[in-house]
Amino acid sequence: MVDLKAKPFNLDDKKIKWVEDTIRDMTMDEKIGQLFINLTLRRDEKTLDELVNKYHIGGVRWQGGTLEEVYEQNRFFQEKSKIPVLIAANCEAGGNGAVGEGTFVATGAACGASKTLDTVRDMAKVGAAEAKAVGCNWSFAPVCDVVSNWRNTIVNTRGFGNDPEAVAERSLAYMDEMTKAGIACAAKHFPGDGSEERDQHLVMGCNDLSVEEWDASFGMVYKKLIDVGLPSIMVGHIAQRAYTKKFNPDIKDEDIMPATMSPELLQGLLRGQLGFNGLIVTDATHMAGLTAAADRKNAMQKVVAAGCDMILFFNDPAEDIGYVRAGIEDGTISAERLDDALHRILGLKAHLGLDEMSFPNKDMLAVVGCDEHHALARKAADESITLVKDTQHILPVTPADKKKVVLYFVESAPVSLADGPDPAKALLVKELEKAGFEVRAPKDYYEYEMEGPSKFNRFKMMEHENREEFKKNTDLVLFVISMKGYAKENNTRLTYSVSHSCEIPWFVHEVPTVAVSLNYTNHLFDVPMMKTFINAYSGSAEYIEALVEKLTGKSEFKGEANDLVWCDRWDTRL
Repeated sequence: MVDLKAKPFNLDDKKIKWVEDTIRDMTMDEKIGQLFINLTLRRDEKTLDELVNKYHIGGVRWQGGTLEEVYEQNRFFQEKSKIPVLIAANCEAGGNGAVGEGTFVATGAACGASKTLDTVRDMAKVGAAEAKAVGCNWSFAPVCDVVSNWRNTIVNTRGFGNDPEAVAERSLAYMDEMTKAGIACAAKHFPGDGSEERDQHLVMGCNDLSVEEWDASFGMVYKKLIDVGLPSIMVGHIAQRAYTKKFNPDIKDEDIMPATMSPELLQGLLRGQLGFNGLIVTDATHMAGLTAAADRKNAMQKVVAAGCDMILFFNDPAEDIGYVRAGIEDGTISAERLDDALHRILGLKAHLGLDEMSFPNKDMLAVVGCDEHHALARKAADESITLVKDTQHILPVTPADKKKVVLYFVESAPVSLADGPDPAKALLVKELEKAGFEVRAPKDYYEYEMEGPSKFNRFKMMEHENREEFKKNTDLVLFVISMKGYAKENNTRLTYSVSHSCEIPWFVHEVPTVAVSLNYTNHLFDVPMMKTFINAYSGSAEYIEALVEKLTGKSEFKGEANDLVWCDRWDTRL
């Protein structure tokens, strides 16, 4: 059973009495409801009222909505709920993880490349202030995964890198800033992503490190966080075979479960060996990493029985609650396990002061997207943008010697053509022209389709220019990669918009070429012919502005790449 007087709760007798009295006065429906965190997509009063008064949810996370809509939604939850709710956001890169108008400061990869802890502290500080303004009290971060596999694109940009000591240092700095702001952290994704290349949205993950390897990396990171009072941990749908077998030597491989359903990992490793006394929350339960391991009924029961205290997201509220109730009635979920989970949930709420909760005043919304926060984003961009290599010694480039620039901008396929092109392309053209360059930015296939769908658009993308004319009219090619991927494929790589596309780098031996990634750090694997390569980490205005300043020599490159950028290849270093 949980010790509410110990870390991370540190409750006094008054707060413990609130926890005990609240649990004692709950109905069974209210107790079960506390285990669930709802993903709020609809904000009409009827839907919100049903969530708090029929399903008695214990926590919330949301997607979409304007700043004011999110504020009013969260205010409704807190004012109408009998028991205050935990309100969570994914503040992994700043305030943009809480609300669309929030400030993007830096990804985990940018924080890892920065040589100063100011970058991660500023990112956390901005995220905390903007999230708190809309009533958030829980951040599903830091992403403390140790990225050892360059093919991994799930936490490639979200994690702090491949050095466990640096990951621990930045995770601790992040947690320190959130704690000072009164927001609880949920470090993720235990037992650790980044050692393989698959996406748990699509398949059960497997952390296949040995016990000794895990102890020296993920184990060290989690232990440091736990020792200073980490309040909660998000558990991934990731199996850890070595430790599962250590705690259960007779288990068959076919019976090995993802951590969310593994008593060996939750009770033996996390609670026992690492001494974690806080709250355990599952990763999203619609992910195939969980659904591939069990049917919904068994999954809902086994995550709680194994040791998870809260379940992230309903599928169907009434059905999921019914599954948990059936598990309690048939003993799959013991009375002691339910009681323990409730004490941890209410204990975290008391720790955050929700027993005496007052919702933030609306005037606090002014901090969201404020000038001061965007100044910190500019500072983060300056500190993190990384010159990976320049073996042709071309930088800096200026309009004085390379005025005519052709920009090939290779972007991911938009979810919908109605979304329009990647805004980073127009931002980059604007900054280059402001710097004095003449810029020609050929359309890509998606832009042609946005102007008018046609089966001939793909043929336009296959047309190549006369080489001598191209060389006469071009001083520099800027080849920019803005690829993004999530819950769609297991390994996001550089993808051209059509086969035999004119975007494919035919020009590297015709005119000087500089390549830039605005997201993933592993694109050299697909374009090793690029002799100058920059990881810029974001296509936001601040990062685009800083990129052009560094290209033209007005600012030095300060970021530092780790060895994963070479993708275990010799040719990427040339």
